[in-house]
Amino acid sequence: MKTVTIAHLYPNEMNLYGDAGNIRCLCYRLLKREYKVNVSEIGIGDRLGEFDILFIGGGQDREMKIISSDLKRKSDALCYAVQSGRTVLAICGGYQLLGGYYVSQDSVEITLSGALPFYTVASGERMIGNIVFETRFGKVVGFENHSGKTYLDPSLSPLGKVLSGFGNNGSDRGEGVLFNNTFGTYAHGCVLPKNPELADEIIRRATGDELVPLDDSDENACRHILISRFG
Repeated sequence: MKTVTIAHLYPNEMNLYGDAGNIRCLCYRLLKREYKVNVSEIGIGDRLGEFDILFIGGGQDREMKIISSDLKRKSDALCYAVQSGRTVLAICGGYQLLGGYYVSQDSVEITLSGALPFYTVASGERMIGNIVFETRFGKVVGFENHSGKTYLDPSLSPLGKVLSGFGNNGSDRGEGVLFNNTFGTYAHGCVLPKNPELADEIIRRATGDELVPLDDSDENACRHILISRFG
């Protein structure tokens, strides 16, 4: 029986709006397929060790500043994980951590991991509400709540195209980022239970296995209602 290790980076600081529910969703879907699952919490001062899936949840400016010094020490390992094709899911503030820097509301530039070539600037506009975006894995639904506007380098591709909502910056209709096996998104909600196909795509990439189908009728019924209402 294969064991899948999920590393939760900064679980105490970066965990807004029930984002840790994404880990519960991944665990549920793995256990249903008879994988063993090990969840490892990686906090400030801890080493970013071996993992199959790395998860980073959302946080605000205050949390960004709290972890910024520790993030510098982890940046090389995080960059290697992203660039070498390890499977990563990063939500909102966790997504922003993968970029080069973040400019806060008080115009302070916070250096981030630099794992991917993008940056985020805080704005006076609060981008909040339900979001629907089109991806290669189908339509994805979620809930966004951020003031940061993220701008991708032209070398990067967004995770999807916004059909309803704001996405990365409210202007270019891009939402999130998909690079190798790294998924970044502003979708809270939490996003994976609402979008089982996206959850399974992450599991496929982490395990390299074809997956036994699960009964997702309830999840997809909820998803289709949200798409019809907001998409």
